[in-house]
Amino acid sequence: MQKRWVVKSFNEEKANKLREALRVHPILCRLLIERGIETYEQAKSFFRSSLDELHDPFLMKGMDKAVNRITNAIADNEKILIYGDYDVDGTTAIATVYSFFKDFYPNIDYYVPNRYTEGYGISTKGVDYAAENNFSLIIALDCGIKSNDKVDYAKEKNVDFIICDHHNPGNEIPDAVAVLDPKRKDCKYPFKELSGCGIGFKLIQAFSIQNGIPIEKCYRYLDLVCVSIGADIVPIVGENRILAFHGLKKVNTNPVTGLKKLMEISKVQRELDITDVVFILGPRINAAGRIDDAKHAVKLLVAEDIDYGAEADAHQLNKYNTERRDLDKSITAQALDMIAGNEKLINKKSTVLFYPEWHKGVIGIVASRLTETYYRPTIVLTQSEGKVTGSARSVKNFDLYEAIYECRDLLIQFGGHKFAAGLTLLPENVEAFVTKFEEVVTGRITKEQMVPEIEIDAELELSEITPKLYDIICQMAPFGPENMKPVFITRGVEDTSWSKIVKDEHIKFSIKKDGCRCNGIGFGLAKKIELVKGEAFDIAYQIEMNEWNGEKKLELMVKDIRATAP
Repeated sequence: MQKRWVVKSFNEEKANKLREALRVHPILCRLLIERGIETYEQAKSFFRSSLDELHDPFLMKGMDKAVNRITNAIADNEKILIYGDYDVDGTTAIATVYSFFKDFYPNIDYYVPNRYTEGYGISTKGVDYAAENNFSLIIALDCGIKSNDKVDYAKEKNVDFIICDHHNPGNEIPDAVAVLDPKRKDCKYPFKELSGCGIGFKLIQAFSIQNGIPIEKCYRYLDLVCVSIGADIVPIVGENRILAFHGLKKVNTNPVTGLKKLMEISKVQRELDITDVVFILGPRINAAGRIDDAKHAVKLLVAEDIDYGAEADAHQLNKYNTERRDLDKSITAQALDMIAGNEKLINKKSTVLFYPEWHKGVIGIVASRLTETYYRPTIVLTQSEGKVTGSARSVKNFDLYEAIYECRDLLIQFGGHKFAAGLTLLPENVEAFVTKFEEVVTGRITKEQMVPEIEIDAELELSEITPKLYDIICQMAPFGPENMKPVFITRGVEDTSWSKIVKDEHIKFSIKKDGCRCNGIGFGLAKKIELVKGEAFDIAYQIEMNEWNGEKKLELMVKDIRATAP
């Protein structure tokens, strides 16, 4: 697929001032300016993330009410139910809040809705469970911001709600004791992009402050917060960067028992970065809710050192993940065949596929796969419990949530954000929804938005690629949305004659320019080998450290190549 190369713009005057203050490589100053870092103090905060810089949790609207309600519940020995979504963000949020309170308050339990029998968010079944078992307070995590009817239903049963969510609110905020969501229009909390688990962390942080509990007891769960940040793909800037930075340290030094066991059975023998969290830990935690029941994931994540069942639970999650991969592979192949055999589908501006027998647990992954192949807003639908449910994924700069909102008259419910969403509708409305969604997308999407983009941070010469530059770039980690690992461009490189195709799909590069040589790998670029063997070409790449037989060498992770402009 053809890609657009876009070199980021930056303020050269600001970059020069920052260079005077920091006295570092001009490329680094450009990278920092592109990320909104303009002063020495901002740079110091960026490179030396401190937990002391976390915002006061009581700045979040409703936090005082939430803490007071929990404090009173504990004083009156009420039963508290920790309720959360079944994905990584939800299960880590449950584990964080439940483990914190369980440490000193026994009258507490957790509840995870079943993806197949209850669906996303707060369910009637969950409220009934709480009422029937004498829980008078539910703390909902990573869900609930649109569950107005369920909160009202709970009130009728004398069950209070505290909602901790990070999704976009509807027109009316639920009538709960407290609703913690920085995306509320009336919430002045300084950072708007916390994960669901991050909101849960702010709740226990506030509770600790008000009740004189050492803040270190909250920090025990920073590894879980880090996993949620990585897996939920929230921006790794501001408060998220601080939490991820310190959480990643804990992942690699002293993780909670459940994460430790997952790392062991995954045969992880190196220090993990955010990418590893996303692709090694995240899928295994997620697999429980996709294949069976997310309670298995929470059980593992709240396990204590003396819980010898943790290893068996970790192996079970690993098994679920293998099943998930097989389903993902087969359903993706089926979906691609459906599109490839239908010219009408190929030429659309959106992809909406419906097959009643598809496994509900993997349709979100399949939607992501289809978006990689046909770069356009994508929704994959299946049928469960007499209703059609779907997962949606978007492309860069296209607001998927708003597009789905325009089709709300055909939906039972929906939720999510700009790049990913979920929805439910009746089978008889599927055809009308497909038509209307295509109309909405066609009216809003631009040609540029339908071409994948490679954002390039700066131009480098091969001679500038040094261990020192690489070490400085590494200090910019953890990487993620709004702080992606830098991508560079070098123009006019040539093949040394040693570049070749490996495993039929990839190119192993050996390139040269101005007397300097570099090696690299370009996954999935085999079809462009003629460009390499021809005249000079440009490369877009990241710098990586390759270790083989104890020897470390810098190499290029090539994202794309193109012929050098004459």
